[in-house]
Amino acid sequence: MWGMKHALSLTAQSSLFALSPLDGRYAPKLDSLRGLLSEAGFMAHRVQVELAWWLALSDLGLAEFPPLSAKARETALSWAENFGAEDASRIKAIEATTNHDVKAVEYFLKEKAQASGLKELVDAAEFIHFACTSEDINNTSHGLMLAAARQRVMMPSMQALVDKLAEMIQKTASLPMLSRTHGQTASPTTLGKELANVRARLRAARDQLKAVVILAKMNGAVGNYNAHLSAAPALDWPAFSKAVVEGSLGLTMNPMTIQIEPHDYMAQYFDAVARFNTIVLDLCRDLWGYVSLGYFKQRLKEGEVGSSTMPHKVNPIDFENAEGNLGLANALLRHLSDKLPVSRWQRDLTDSTVLRNLGVALGHSVLAYDSCLKGLGKLEINEQRLSEDLEAAWEVLAEPIQTVMRRYGLPQPYEQLKALTRGKGMTQETMRAFIAGLDLPTEDKTRLLDMSPASYVGLAAELATHEISQA
Repeated sequence: MWGMKHALSLTAQSSLFALSPLDGRYAPKLDSLRGLLSEAGFMAHRVQVELAWWLALSDLGLAEFPPLSAKARETALSWAENFGAEDASRIKAIEATTNHDVKAVEYFLKEKAQASGLKELVDAAEFIHFACTSEDINNTSHGLMLAAARQRVMMPSMQALVDKLAEMIQKTASLPMLSRTHGQTASPTTLGKELANVRARLRAARDQLKAVVILAKMNGAVGNYNAHLSAAPALDWPAFSKAVVEGSLGLTMNPMTIQIEPHDYMAQYFDAVARFNTIVLDLCRDLWGYVSLGYFKQRLKEGEVGSSTMPHKVNPIDFENAEGNLGLANALLRHLSDKLPVSRWQRDLTDSTVLRNLGVALGHSVLAYDSCLKGLGKLEINEQRLSEDLEAAWEVLAEPIQTVMRRYGLPQPYEQLKALTRGKGMTQETMRAFIAGLDLPTEDKTRLLDMSPASYVGLAAELATHEISQA
């Protein structure tokens, strides 16, 4: 039996010994997020922000920091563009001495300037991180990270689900299906309409995430430009900071902050992702139930095992995997949303450690989307089972019959149908015999006699078709 000492002696890179399954079992599925939201990704974005501020300062007109040459700018920008594992490791090594992660980035860039061989970069090195507090660098980096994650990973993953549902709706818009309200037989719908309900909700949640404005601040230790004005009181520092945040980095300036950007936009961001996740979870549970009812079969994959003891089983594991990961994601997203906008006085550090879990929360979300999409791809519609359920539920026509009776003033229509159908098995013959005895206009009676559970679907097909016309 392996002891702890043996386990710890193995390479830390081994996914078998990762504490988080995101970096272990599921690591290959999350490479798209790793470069953005890992610690190395955080470092790379900090370097980008520090350089944007530094290069902008060179154009500010300070006699002590004249404009950098094109060669110097190109050299400096290459430190961000070519940032790699060796650079991240060097920053980590510096941090071992400084015990301060942002200061380590500053010292790393000063090393780069010294090693560049360009005198103007060496001479300007003390303007790296000039007048900045660590949070000026961190909050803008987090903004860039969340913006990139939204654009490159979250939106495409969400859209893949929306598009897959559209594909399924196209095929099933007119396919009748028995509804089940409270788990009991209810007015029929179509399979496509039920999928369209989910797609419409997902589109709305996706659009809420897309609409979140990502804010940032670069205004010093407590948000008042104190250090900036002490060094150069004649300069318009708010305008300069806004130009860096919006012009250089592509974020939106938040002019009113304490030491930290208050993180309210982050709460909106995480709430939007959590809302999308809740809808996907609802979909997964419904599909799990429909698989259980036999409405769907699942495509088999050669070599897969459904149960270690029951050879016949084909389990809906992808929907179950998605549901589990969505629960984990939302637990973290809700905590992020609740915690991050709260900071004691002008600053406390409780947000710092929490923010290191952005990749965990979004990673579990992306993993869940992938599992749900995989599950959707395995589904095969069992039209025979859908038809059998409808044919066994003639009692659902009690609704249209009593509604037509109400129109023409027949006595106690609801009560008559309740007495006829409630808790009783109905057949086509039973229902048609009841309709035949009603004093209704011929046209309406004929329409009711021709009706079946499969035809009583209202505008379900039209509504489903309309939904897939929406982007």
